Amino acid sequence: MIRLSQRVLATFAAVGVLLAPVAAQPPAAPRKLISPQRGEATVEITKPDTKLVSGEVQTVILLKNTSAAPIAGLIVEENWYDKAGTPVGGDIYRHPRPLMPNDVIRIELKTPRRPAMNSNKYEFKHGNGTIKPTVVPKLVVTPPTS
Repeated sequence: MIRLSQRVLATFAAVGVLLAPVAAQPPAAPRKLISPQRGEATVEITKPDTKLVSGEVQTVILLKNTSAAPIAGLIVEENWYDKAGTPVGGDIYRHPRPLMPNDVIRIELKTPRRPAMNSNKYEFKHGNGTIKPTVVPKLVVTPPTS
């Protein structure tokens, strides 16, 4: 009997030691959920900087969310065409988390170089609608908000 009571007492003591630090901490503030942009979103972009680097066409774009709400599921597509208008390649960028208002991100698109490449087009969209880009001369990259 003594052994059983010692085990029960030891179990309660261990649970008390484990829960003491949790109980001493103040409760964490709940995360604030913000509903994402629905319908057309607006962004500012820099003029795409396209360069040929070791057999690849690399395009860099800076993008800033100017909408009032976060943009969830941001997708940027670059499509390359030949002189006849036939698609010859491209790349897709997907942002991994919602882009908060006024956040600036750097988008890199890479496509293998082909001799037939003549022109390209960009398509901006998100999980809940379309995106209207506006070209601006300069943007400064900011770290993403947590």
